[in-house]
Amino acid sequence: MTDFPEDFLWGAATAAHQVEGGNTNNDWWDFEHDPTTAARESSGDGIDHFHRYFEDFELLSSLGHTAHRLSVEWSRIEPAPGEFSRAALAHYRRVLMALRDEGLTAFVTLHHFTLPRWFAARGGWLAADATATFARYAGRVTAELGELMPYVCTINEPQMIALHGYLEGYHPPGIANPVLWRRAGEALLEAHFAGVRAVRKEASSLTGLAVQLPLLAPAREDDACRTLYEHLQYEIVDRYLDGLTGPDRGDWLGVQYYRKQWVDPASPTWFGTPPPGTETTQMGWAVHPDGLRQMLHHAARTGLPLYVTENGIATTDDTERVTYLHTHLAALAQAMAEGVDVRGYLHWSAFDNFEWSEGYRPRFGLIAVDRDNDFARIPKPSAHAFARVAATHRLDALPRLVSSPPRME
Repeated sequence: MTDFPEDFLWGAATAAHQVEGGNTNNDWWDFEHDPTTAARESSGDGIDHFHRYFEDFELLSSLGHTAHRLSVEWSRIEPAPGEFSRAALAHYRRVLMALRDEGLTAFVTLHHFTLPRWFAARGGWLAADATATFARYAGRVTAELGELMPYVCTINEPQMIALHGYLEGYHPPGIANPVLWRRAGEALLEAHFAGVRAVRKEASSLTGLAVQLPLLAPAREDDACRTLYEHLQYEIVDRYLDGLTGPDRGDWLGVQYYRKQWVDPASPTWFGTPPPGTETTQMGWAVHPDGLRQMLHHAARTGLPLYVTENGIATTDDTERVTYLHTHLAALAQAMAEGVDVRGYLHWSAFDNFEWSEGYRPRFGLIAVDRDNDFARIPKPSAHAFARVAATHRLDALPRLVSSPPRME
């Protein structure tokens, strides 16, 4: 008996700016080169996926992947307002054809954090024409590439774009304003609806939204903690789940889960540090496998089919990654056994890559990349362990590196 159905999709994810290299015409490139921002280093050449996509897809296919999530870079496709690059669209056609030829089902993200420089300069998601501008782009990409995009994700993590960019100032545009934070979130949700309409007008692609759903909890059981927790639970999680209503909400929902976070009004960031003794990652994130099960149940109330479109750990110890895979896939299997409709799992990330403001230090990849040695790809033991699960659909195909199953609450 298998733990996952035979048609369950297995794969990993990337994002254009994190892997391609040379995306010099977007807001992130400017942010990386501004010494006053939180960015530690430039994305530079990425991992040169722009030129090596064919061999990368061939490698992922050889490792048993049946699906792959990637993004197309808006600033390449529309380098100036209303001016679409034939060369960029032709490049992404070749990319998606190569993906299809390797037998990998494509999950194509239209907006994964980066904005064209010109769009950011006129206000980005706070611009009066933001929704229409995104819809124009989404429609053009789908008109050109739709038959190669069976699954289209309109926007990656709208709540994190809003939180990191407009409240914490950790990402572009580097603003810390609670009013603009909420306004940006509203605009991003409206852009998703407009994107769904634009895609459906041009192709039969199945559309979805990818949301990051941290497991939030109050740091203490007092009124101040509880009030702030309820506020953040709404602004980061429930706004984006309960807001997915109506005919333009899409056909599926991507759930992205990494950690448990404790809400604390005494912290300047509103988030406390994990309690002593908590296992944490390179990013300082608390490892809590059952949070994936809980947030899948939370997302299931939308009534949409679910895909785990990101889940992974930043670590230089690959045995930790294998353990993380075991515990989190066990939590996923339990959610499915409890009736949650999950149809695929896409690990973050396929490769070690550029991790936004943190630069290249965090190692999320199943596959290492030696950027000092012609970008050589080196599959880690976790990549081969993951391949065994994908081939058998069984959890026991993973090495048993944990002494007990994940704690379920």
